Amino acid sequence: MLSKKMETAINHQINLEIQSALQYLQMAAYFSAANLNGFAHWMRVQYQEELVHANKLFDYVIHRNGVVTLEAVAAPPKTWKSTLAACQAGYQAEVNNTKQINALMDQAIKENDHATRVILEWFIEEQVEEENSALNLIEQVKLADNAPGAVLLLDRELGGRQPEPAKE
Repeated sequence: MLSKKMETAINHQINLEIQSALQYLQMAAYFSAANLNGFAHWMRVQYQEELVHANKLFDYVIHRNGVVTLEAVAAPPKTWKSTLAACQAGYQAEVNNTKQINALMDQAIKENDHATRVILEWFIEEQVEEENSALNLIEQVKLADNAPGAVLLLDRELGGRQPEPAKE
């Protein structure tokens, strides 16, 4: 059984994951409107991954006889000043998620909650990948330096991204 404090904290993380998902979906719309369909596809894959994260935590709370509490989340921005700025916003969301997951792990350690620690280990590993992926995208966008040909090549490459198989 989850402590009330841990249940509240995990519910907060579920809502953060949903918030991140909505931001990525809005980014997909932003890039689609700019005819950068590869970037849009990449953001859609990120959107799907964030929903997987939210659902994994959702199911965990239920399996531990907790109560899931979903809350309204703020609407994400609709536009960004540049492709780079949008990608940086995605990276910042990942950094924030990592910070929150680390705080959850700290709480699980404090409470000696081994079951929660196990699931959070998966999330910690996942966040290393998420941050790296987002940072690599930023670096590629910087290398393209708004050169139309380079941006189009990057867009084509991003369009081929496949969702990661679900890890247990």
